[in-house]
This record gives sequence, structure tokens and C-alpha cells, in this order.
Amino acid sequence: MKCISLVGAILVLSLGIAARSQEQTPGTAQEKTIKKVPIKPTAANSGEEMYGEYCAVCHGKAGKGDGPAASALKTPPADLSALAKGNNGKFPGDHVAAVLRFGAKTPAHGSQDMPVWGPLFSLLDGRTTANDAAVQLRITNLTKYIESLQSK
Repeated sequence: MKCISLVGAILVLSLGIAARSQEQTPGTAQEKTIKKVPIKPTAANSGEEMYGEYCAVCHGKAGKGDGPAASALKTPPADLSALAKGNNGKFPGDHVAAVLRFGAKTPAHGSQDMPVWGPLFSLLDGRTTANDAAVQLRITNLTKYIESLQSK
């Protein structure tokens, strides 16, 4: 029972981010707020599907950091399409995978607004314990998809 309660608490804390505009009243500027929503299951073998569901809301469809929730974040999302360009033309796949799995350690590489996907991915398959192989598959495929977004 204690394990189920812990898993329930983790699931409650495991929230993705979505943008929502507040109602605009005459004379006020439109203000965006962050609405937290439960993480939705996606295909572990589709980096594109995971990116669209989990990342595009902040990073934008093309990875340029211009998603619908971007303006509501304290720290602007990274331009994922320029990661290779900012790394002497080499895509930093190991770094991207580490940020996805463990989170960003420094403000220059992300903010606390970005969820740490490793723990969230471990619970997507309806398991009550972490499934490291499934998490690694998701992170690998998502990293490969982000690599495909690099500007030429």
C-alpha cells in the first residue's frame, strides 16, 4: 500500500507543461500562464511523437524555442535546432540525453521549468517500478529526433 501511495504521489507530481492564455479584459494585456497537465503516454519508438507531445509546447515545432508556452516561462527555452552549431558543428547527443534523463545542472542549459523526463518516462508504461530499458529507448529516440532538427 505504501508503494502504491508513493507511485500515486509521483504520478501527481509528474506533470508536463502546456500554455493557456488568461481571458483578456478591456485595457489589459494578454498574459500567458503555465498550466500543468498529466503526462500522456506516447510510443517509445517515436522520437517525433514524443517531441510533439512533450517538447514542442515550449521549444516549438521546429525546435527554435518558440512554442506556445515559451513566453510564459521564466527562462526562454533553448533553441534546440542550433545545438550542433553552438558545439562546433557536432550535435552534443550525450549532453542532450543527460539533460533529458537527469535535468539541467546549470541555468545556461535549461531551467527548473523543464521537467526531468527520466523519472517521468519510467512510469509511462503503467509500471510501478522504473523500467530502465524503456527509459533509455525513449531518451535515445527523442535525442535522435532532436538531432534531426539541427539547422543545416
